[in-house]
Amino acid sequence: MESFIFGTFATDDLKLIYHRASHSGVQHGYDLDPRDPQPGQLVTVNVLLGPDQPADHVVCYYTTDGSEPEGSRGQASRGETVPLQRIATEWDTVRWGYVTRWAGVLPGQPEGTTVRYHIGAWREGGEEVFADWPAVKATQELAARAFFRGDPTLEMRPMGNPRVGQLFNYHVDRLAPPRWAREAVIYHIFVDRFFPGEGRDWLQTSDLRAPMGGTLWGVAEKMDYFAELGVNCLWLSPIFPSPTVHGYDATDYTRIEPRLGGDEALRAVVEEAHTRAIRVILDMTCNHVSNQHPIFKDALANPRSPYRSWFHFDDEDIGYRTFFGVPSMPQVNLADPGAREWMLDIARYWLREFRVDGYRLDHANGPGPGFWSDFWAACKAENPECFVFAEIVEPPEVLRQYVGRMDGALDFHLTDALQRTFAAGEWSREMFDHFLERHFDYWRGDDFLLLTFLDNHDMDRFLHIAGNNKEALKQAAAVQMSLPGPPVIYYGTEVGVTQEHGRGEKVGLEASRGPMRWGDERDTDLLYYYWELIQERRKVKPWLHAERARPSGVTGSQT
Repeated sequence: MESFIFGTFATDDLKLIYHRASHSGVQHGYDLDPRDPQPGQLVTVNVLLGPDQPADHVVCYYTTDGSEPEGSRGQASRGETVPLQRIATEWDTVRWGYVTRWAGVLPGQPEGTTVRYHIGAWREGGEEVFADWPAVKATQELAARAFFRGDPTLEMRPMGNPRVGQLFNYHVDRLAPPRWAREAVIYHIFVDRFFPGEGRDWLQTSDLRAPMGGTLWGVAEKMDYFAELGVNCLWLSPIFPSPTVHGYDATDYTRIEPRLGGDEALRAVVEEAHTRAIRVILDMTCNHVSNQHPIFKDALANPRSPYRSWFHFDDEDIGYRTFFGVPSMPQVNLADPGAREWMLDIARYWLREFRVDGYRLDHANGPGPGFWSDFWAACKAENPECFVFAEIVEPPEVLRQYVGRMDGALDFHLTDALQRTFAAGEWSREMFDHFLERHFDYWRGDDFLLLTFLDNHDMDRFLHIAGNNKEALKQAAAVQMSLPGPPVIYYGTEVGVTQEHGRGEKVGLEASRGPMRWGDERDTDLLYYYWELIQERRKVKPWLHAERARPSGVTGSQT
C-alpha cells in the first residue's frame, strides 16, 4: 500500500529503536492498574528496569495535595513513599539482556484527588536514577526525523536528565465520555476547502498549497446539509490565526482567523448547529505553536523573558525543540506550570465563551498522558458534557496509557486495517475479522471511545488508495458504520471527493485536501448510500454493545 499511517514506526529500524528506548533505564510509561482509578481504589504502579539499569531498590515518591513530591533514596522530603518489589525477571532478545519488573501499591484516594509521583531506582553505593529515562517519545521522534530527511544513520540518542526524571500524575474521579458522543456521527471539515459562503466563489481550486476561500460562514450556511445527512457533530480543522493554510501552528489562541470569518462566524456556526442538535468540536494543538506567536518570539529574543521556560531551548541546530524538527513549530514545555495553565485557560475559554462542545487534540502524544489528565479535568469542570478526544499515532500499548485521561482517541489501527482490506486488497476479509476480534478484546472493559475513520487530512483519501473503486468505499463505509466507535466522515468522502496525486507526489500532505464538491459535481448515489448507512446505524445502535463492557462504578452523562 503506497500510503502509510504510522510514520514514526514506518520501518523495522524505527520499531527497533522504539523497543530499545522503551526497555532501557527506568521505565514506567504510566503503567497503572487500574488504568482509570476510581475513588477508594488501590493503584498498582508498574516499572520496568532495562538491562543497563541494575537496582536493589525502586521507590515511588507521591503527593496528594497538588504539590510535586521530593525525595532521595527512599526518603521523602515532601509527600510519602511506597517501596516497589521485584516481581519478575525476563529475557529481552532485542536488548540482549535481562529486564526486571517491579510493582508497588498506592493507597486509594477520595474523589477529586490528584496524585503526583516520581519513581526512583538505585543500587547500594550507586546514584539514584529516575523514570522515565531515556524519554522514549523524544528518542523516537529524533529517529523518525532522521528517517524522514533520508538520514541512513538512525540511532537511539537518550534524551532528558536521569537525575531528574518525569513527574507523573493521575486523577481520581468518575469522569466518563458523554452519552451523546457514544451516539455521534462526526463530520470532519477542513474549513478552507469546504464552502466559501455568502454568495462568493472559490478564490481558486488548483493550487492545493494556497487558500481556496472556504469560511466558517460557509459552514454555517450548510447546516441543513449536515442535518439531512444525519450528522450530529462537526469537527472543524484549526481555525485560530496562523501563517499556514492548515492552521496547526497558531499565532493567537484568543481569536478566530479573520480569513475564515473571525469570531462572529464561529458564533454563527455554533448557534446554527445547536439549533439543530449538532455539536461543534474545535481542533486544538497544545504541543506546539507558530514561531511567529508573540509569546515564543519574546522567549526567543530575551533569555530573561517570563516565557523562556515555556519552551525547550537547547544546543540543537535549531536552538529549540520543535515538532519533528520543523523550525516554524516550536514545542511548548507543558511541564512548566505557567505554560500548562495557559493552555488550560485557552481550553476553558472556548468552552465557556463560545459554547463549543469539545476538542480534537492534535499530536496528543507529544505532551504525553500527564498533561491530558489536567486538561480533561479542566474541560469537564467547565462543561461536563464536552467531548475530548485525541490524535495519538502510537502502538496500542502506548495508546492505552491515555485511558482515564480523555474521552477517547482516533483509531488509526482500525483505519489501517480497513484500508488494507477494502482499499488496497492486501488483507482478506477473514484476516480483517481476526484483527477486529483481537482489537476489541484488547480494549475490552476500558471506558474509552475509539473513533473510526476511513481517511483524513494527513493521508491519502480512501478512494484514491482504492483506485477510485466506489464499491470498495461502500463496503468499507458499511463496516465502519456497523462498529461501536463513533464514526468520522472526512468531508467529501460521502460525495466522491478523491485526489489526483498521492501524498508522496508533488504536494505532500495537501494531496487529500481538495475542494468540496457541490451541486452536479456530487456523486448523489454515494451520498444517498451514506444517508442510508447513517439511518441504519441509528436503528441498530451498535454503540450499545460497547456499553455492556463498561467497568462497574463509572458514571457517564445521560443527556
